Amino acid sequence: MPKRSKKESEEGGECGPVRTSTDQYGPVWTSTGQYGPVRTTQFAGGRGPKQPREAPPPPYEDPPTREVTSQGQRYSLKVTSWNVDGLRAWVRKGGLQWVQEEAPDVLCLQETKCGGGAVPPEVRALPHLPHQFWASAEEKPGYSGVGLLARHEPLSVTYGIGEEEHDREGRVVTAEFPALFVVAAYVPNAGRGLVRLEYRQRWDAAFRRYLSSLDARKPVALCGDLNVAHAEIDLRNPRANRRSAGFTAEEREGFGALLASGFLDSFRHLYPGVPHAYTFWTYLGGARERNVGWRLDYFVLSRRLEGALCDSKIRNRVLGSDHCPITLYLAL
Repeated sequence: MPKRSKKESEEGGECGPVRTSTDQYGPVWTSTGQYGPVRTTQFAGGRGPKQPREAPPPPYEDPPTREVTSQGQRYSLKVTSWNVDGLRAWVRKGGLQWVQEEAPDVLCLQETKCGGGAVPPEVRALPHLPHQFWASAEEKPGYSGVGLLARHEPLSVTYGIGEEEHDREGRVVTAEFPALFVVAAYVPNAGRGLVRLEYRQRWDAAFRRYLSSLDARKPVALCGDLNVAHAEIDLRNPRANRRSAGFTAEEREGFGALLASGFLDSFRHLYPGVPHAYTFWTYLGGARERNVGWRLDYFVLSRRLEGALCDSKIRNRVLGSDHCPITLYLAL
């Protein structure tokens, strides 16, 4: 049996019915997951001439790190974010070793699938990230969950966004530091069949209000799995996914409204036209090997941090999850 697609364990279902379709590789058997048709095997006997196989897009090449701003100021804060798709499994796959090599000042983890009491001891013992804060879903073990780990103790830490409807699933941890707020977030998915799309729209509006309230006090660096590919350049197959969770007009408009309220997408700010830069690949169909992915993970910054932005990295070569880590460099 193929491995279940992205976050289906949250929504509680297997992929949809098997059917035939035609993609850029010609006629295929497909199954429908929450991210749209997933190619599995080629079949014979379709009508018409066989379609030529199109070469998959090249992998994104992470360029050398920019360690200074455009004005020559060297970075002073390094933040890494990673949807680990299960903290315990991620540890077994070697994720901790990479984190220690990357050596961020702040580490934000999403989809931990465990509460603070179940955090593996290897994570608790990270020597350079001793200040750790964990949020998990109420009465839903193994669902959602975020963590924020810091080299230096924050001034304050809060959980959730201050609205009961949205604070039951362990999706947000906010740490206040002298120069800014760091918000670790795992935005809810609209679900298979878009069953949670209306809820997602309410979440987007409430989360935007929350971030704007923080921004009124000091700059904000939001990071995490935001569960949206904002533009067509941010996923491999936009045409086939118009009504797939993560690429609906409603979700894209919600993200656009956030940017319009005084924030910027740090990666697209620095690399506006770079294609094939993805952070998530379904486990099915060899998607990662073929680089058929989505950019769902972001660093979103208050616009007044634009001058402090050195780089926004996608570490797409790093394994350990169906997402790859991303890293932000700021000069504060």
